[in-house]
Amino acid sequence: MSRFLPPDHAKGDERTIGGYAAVHARPAAFEGKDGASYSVELMVDATGEAERPFGGFILFVQWKRYGAQGVDGHLESEFLAWGASRDEALAALGAMALPAVQRVLDDLIRQRREAER
Repeated sequence: MSRFLPPDHAKGDERTIGGYAAVHARPAAFEGKDGASYSVELMVDATGEAERPFGGFILFVQWKRYGAQGVDGHLESEFLAWGASRDEALAALGAMALPAVQRVLDDLIRQRREAER
């Protein structure tokens, strides 16, 4: 059962992907150019590079359109932000503006369509 939580604008800038999650206490969601709904998870992993040891990327969880609720797939971006630590990379990724995240999603959908041809 869901409950309404009023936004807490003291927690960040809701125009960024990290700020949106902090202000609204939930992940951001987008509609892809394929008409599917996607939730966003910010992820960090080791890069193997000494100069940029950690990289941040976005995991887009695609939700089923029909039938029982559930996950229908996912898309992952390449590294979009880097840092000397996991926290630094996550903070850099979290500063990404929401329209930029939408463009990343749409590009990934386009690439998937091209690969399926």
